[in-house]
Amino acid sequence: MAFVSPTAEQLGMYLGMAEIDGDRADLLIQQAVSLAESVVKPLPDQATAVVLSVAGRAYVNPQQVSYETIGPMSVQRPSGSGGLYLTKADKAALKSLAGRGGAFTVDPTPASADPSPTWPIDDTFFGDDVFEPGWS
Repeated sequence: MAFVSPTAEQLGMYLGMAEIDGDRADLLIQQAVSLAESVVKPLPDQATAVVLSVAGRAYVNPQQVSYETIGPMSVQRPSGSGGLYLTKADKAALKSLAGRGGAFTVDPTPASADPSPTWPIDDTFFGDDVFEPGWS
């Protein structure tokens, strides 16, 4: 199944907003999909959560306001809490959803490898010498 981009209505539900500007939401979703595709292409089916998160950040705080005072109320937001961007966690989630995250091991040993020694055993060097126990 191919990735299906979320809708403006889904972004509104994600943000908990009864009303949402559909054209603006569609633009932000489209841009969030483009950003996500810069990390993983094609996007996995479950990438909707990351796309909604990216578009939601930009919808709620487009100017990246970090400190705001209105009358007696003041709000300080974390740095980088607005605008359209992918966080390190977003990138890691996309890679993980695509099956590209985490560690792996590569075994360079060919399947036809034989565990027996490949060097010539020199009987003249060892001769009939008796080795100490454990050194045979």
